Amino acid sequence: MAGSLNRVMLIGRCTADPEMRYLPSGLPVTQLRIATNRYGTSQEGERREFTDYHDVVVWNMGQRKLAELAGQYLHKGSLVYLEGRLQTRSWEGQDGQKRYRTEVNASDIQFLDSRPADGQEASPRVAPFPGPAGSAPSAPEPADISDGDIDPDDIPF
Repeated sequence: MAGSLNRVMLIGRCTADPEMRYLPSGLPVTQLRIATNRYGTSQEGERREFTDYHDVVVWNMGQRKLAELAGQYLHKGSLVYLEGRLQTRSWEGQDGQKRYRTEVNASDIQFLDSRPADGQEASPRVAPFPGPAGSAPSAPEPADISDGDIDPDDIPF
């Protein structure tokens, strides 16, 4: 087979409320973590359930405001379907050690939970991107992401 493929499709539940932030350029980005379950056999031969955890980064894609919608409507326990690609980024930690993080860079999200019965909509949870005086380092200006490619250095977490 010629070529390669980097595609992820997951259905899982959010393990915490998503964190939505804004880059200094004003571009929103939402980070969430989801858990998926799978079944297998333990070393003792018993059938059991295993849980895998996935870090997900969501950006707005063109006119689709995926990051804003994910930050506004998802919450801990929400069932969500997402598609995207795996991306590994690296950086040097404060202790001088090289660190790596593999994330799903989501390109499509579908909310699988029904709307709240009382008709209330979720309120957005937005955290400002920390400036130079904050604890997190400032990210460089993002490149044009209309083609779907994201520079790992632009991710603020």
